[in-house]
Amino acid sequence: MNEFVLALGWLGIYAPMALGAIGSMMGCAIAGQAAIGAMLETESGHGRYIGISAMPSSQVIYGIVVMFTLNRPLSAESAAGAFGIGLLAGLALLASAVYQGRCCASAINAAKAKPEIFGLSLAPAAIVEGFAVFAFIFALVLSAGLPA
Repeated sequence: MNEFVLALGWLGIYAPMALGAIGSMMGCAIAGQAAIGAMLETESGHGRYIGISAMPSSQVIYGIVVMFTLNRPLSAESAAGAFGIGLLAGLALLASAVYQGRCCASAINAAKAKPEIFGLSLAPAAIVEGFAVFAFIFALVLSAGLPA
């Protein structure tokens, strides 16, 4: 039983990075596909489309930092906490990256038709990023309270 709890702890340590990376890949792919479509339909502004398609990549960075924060020798007391914090933070980062990619794709599609709203169209993506930052900060704060 103790080995199972420790295995869950190790899963929790690496979950934020892995799930954040999966979400970032999916979000960047969603936004990247919209950017490619927009480049086919517009004569200029291609750089900003590519730049926007990279916005969901920040979630993997948050996941890496949480992983390093959780990375410590595990005991039966700390493993369950590491599992809970890591898995839930990772799921939050995954969902945030995917939905940020969808917001970015919508911003790209809107900006290709009406370039003057480009900046305003990024507001939803920035709001979604804010929720990823909340999950990141809460995971850091909670991980500080895990028993050594």
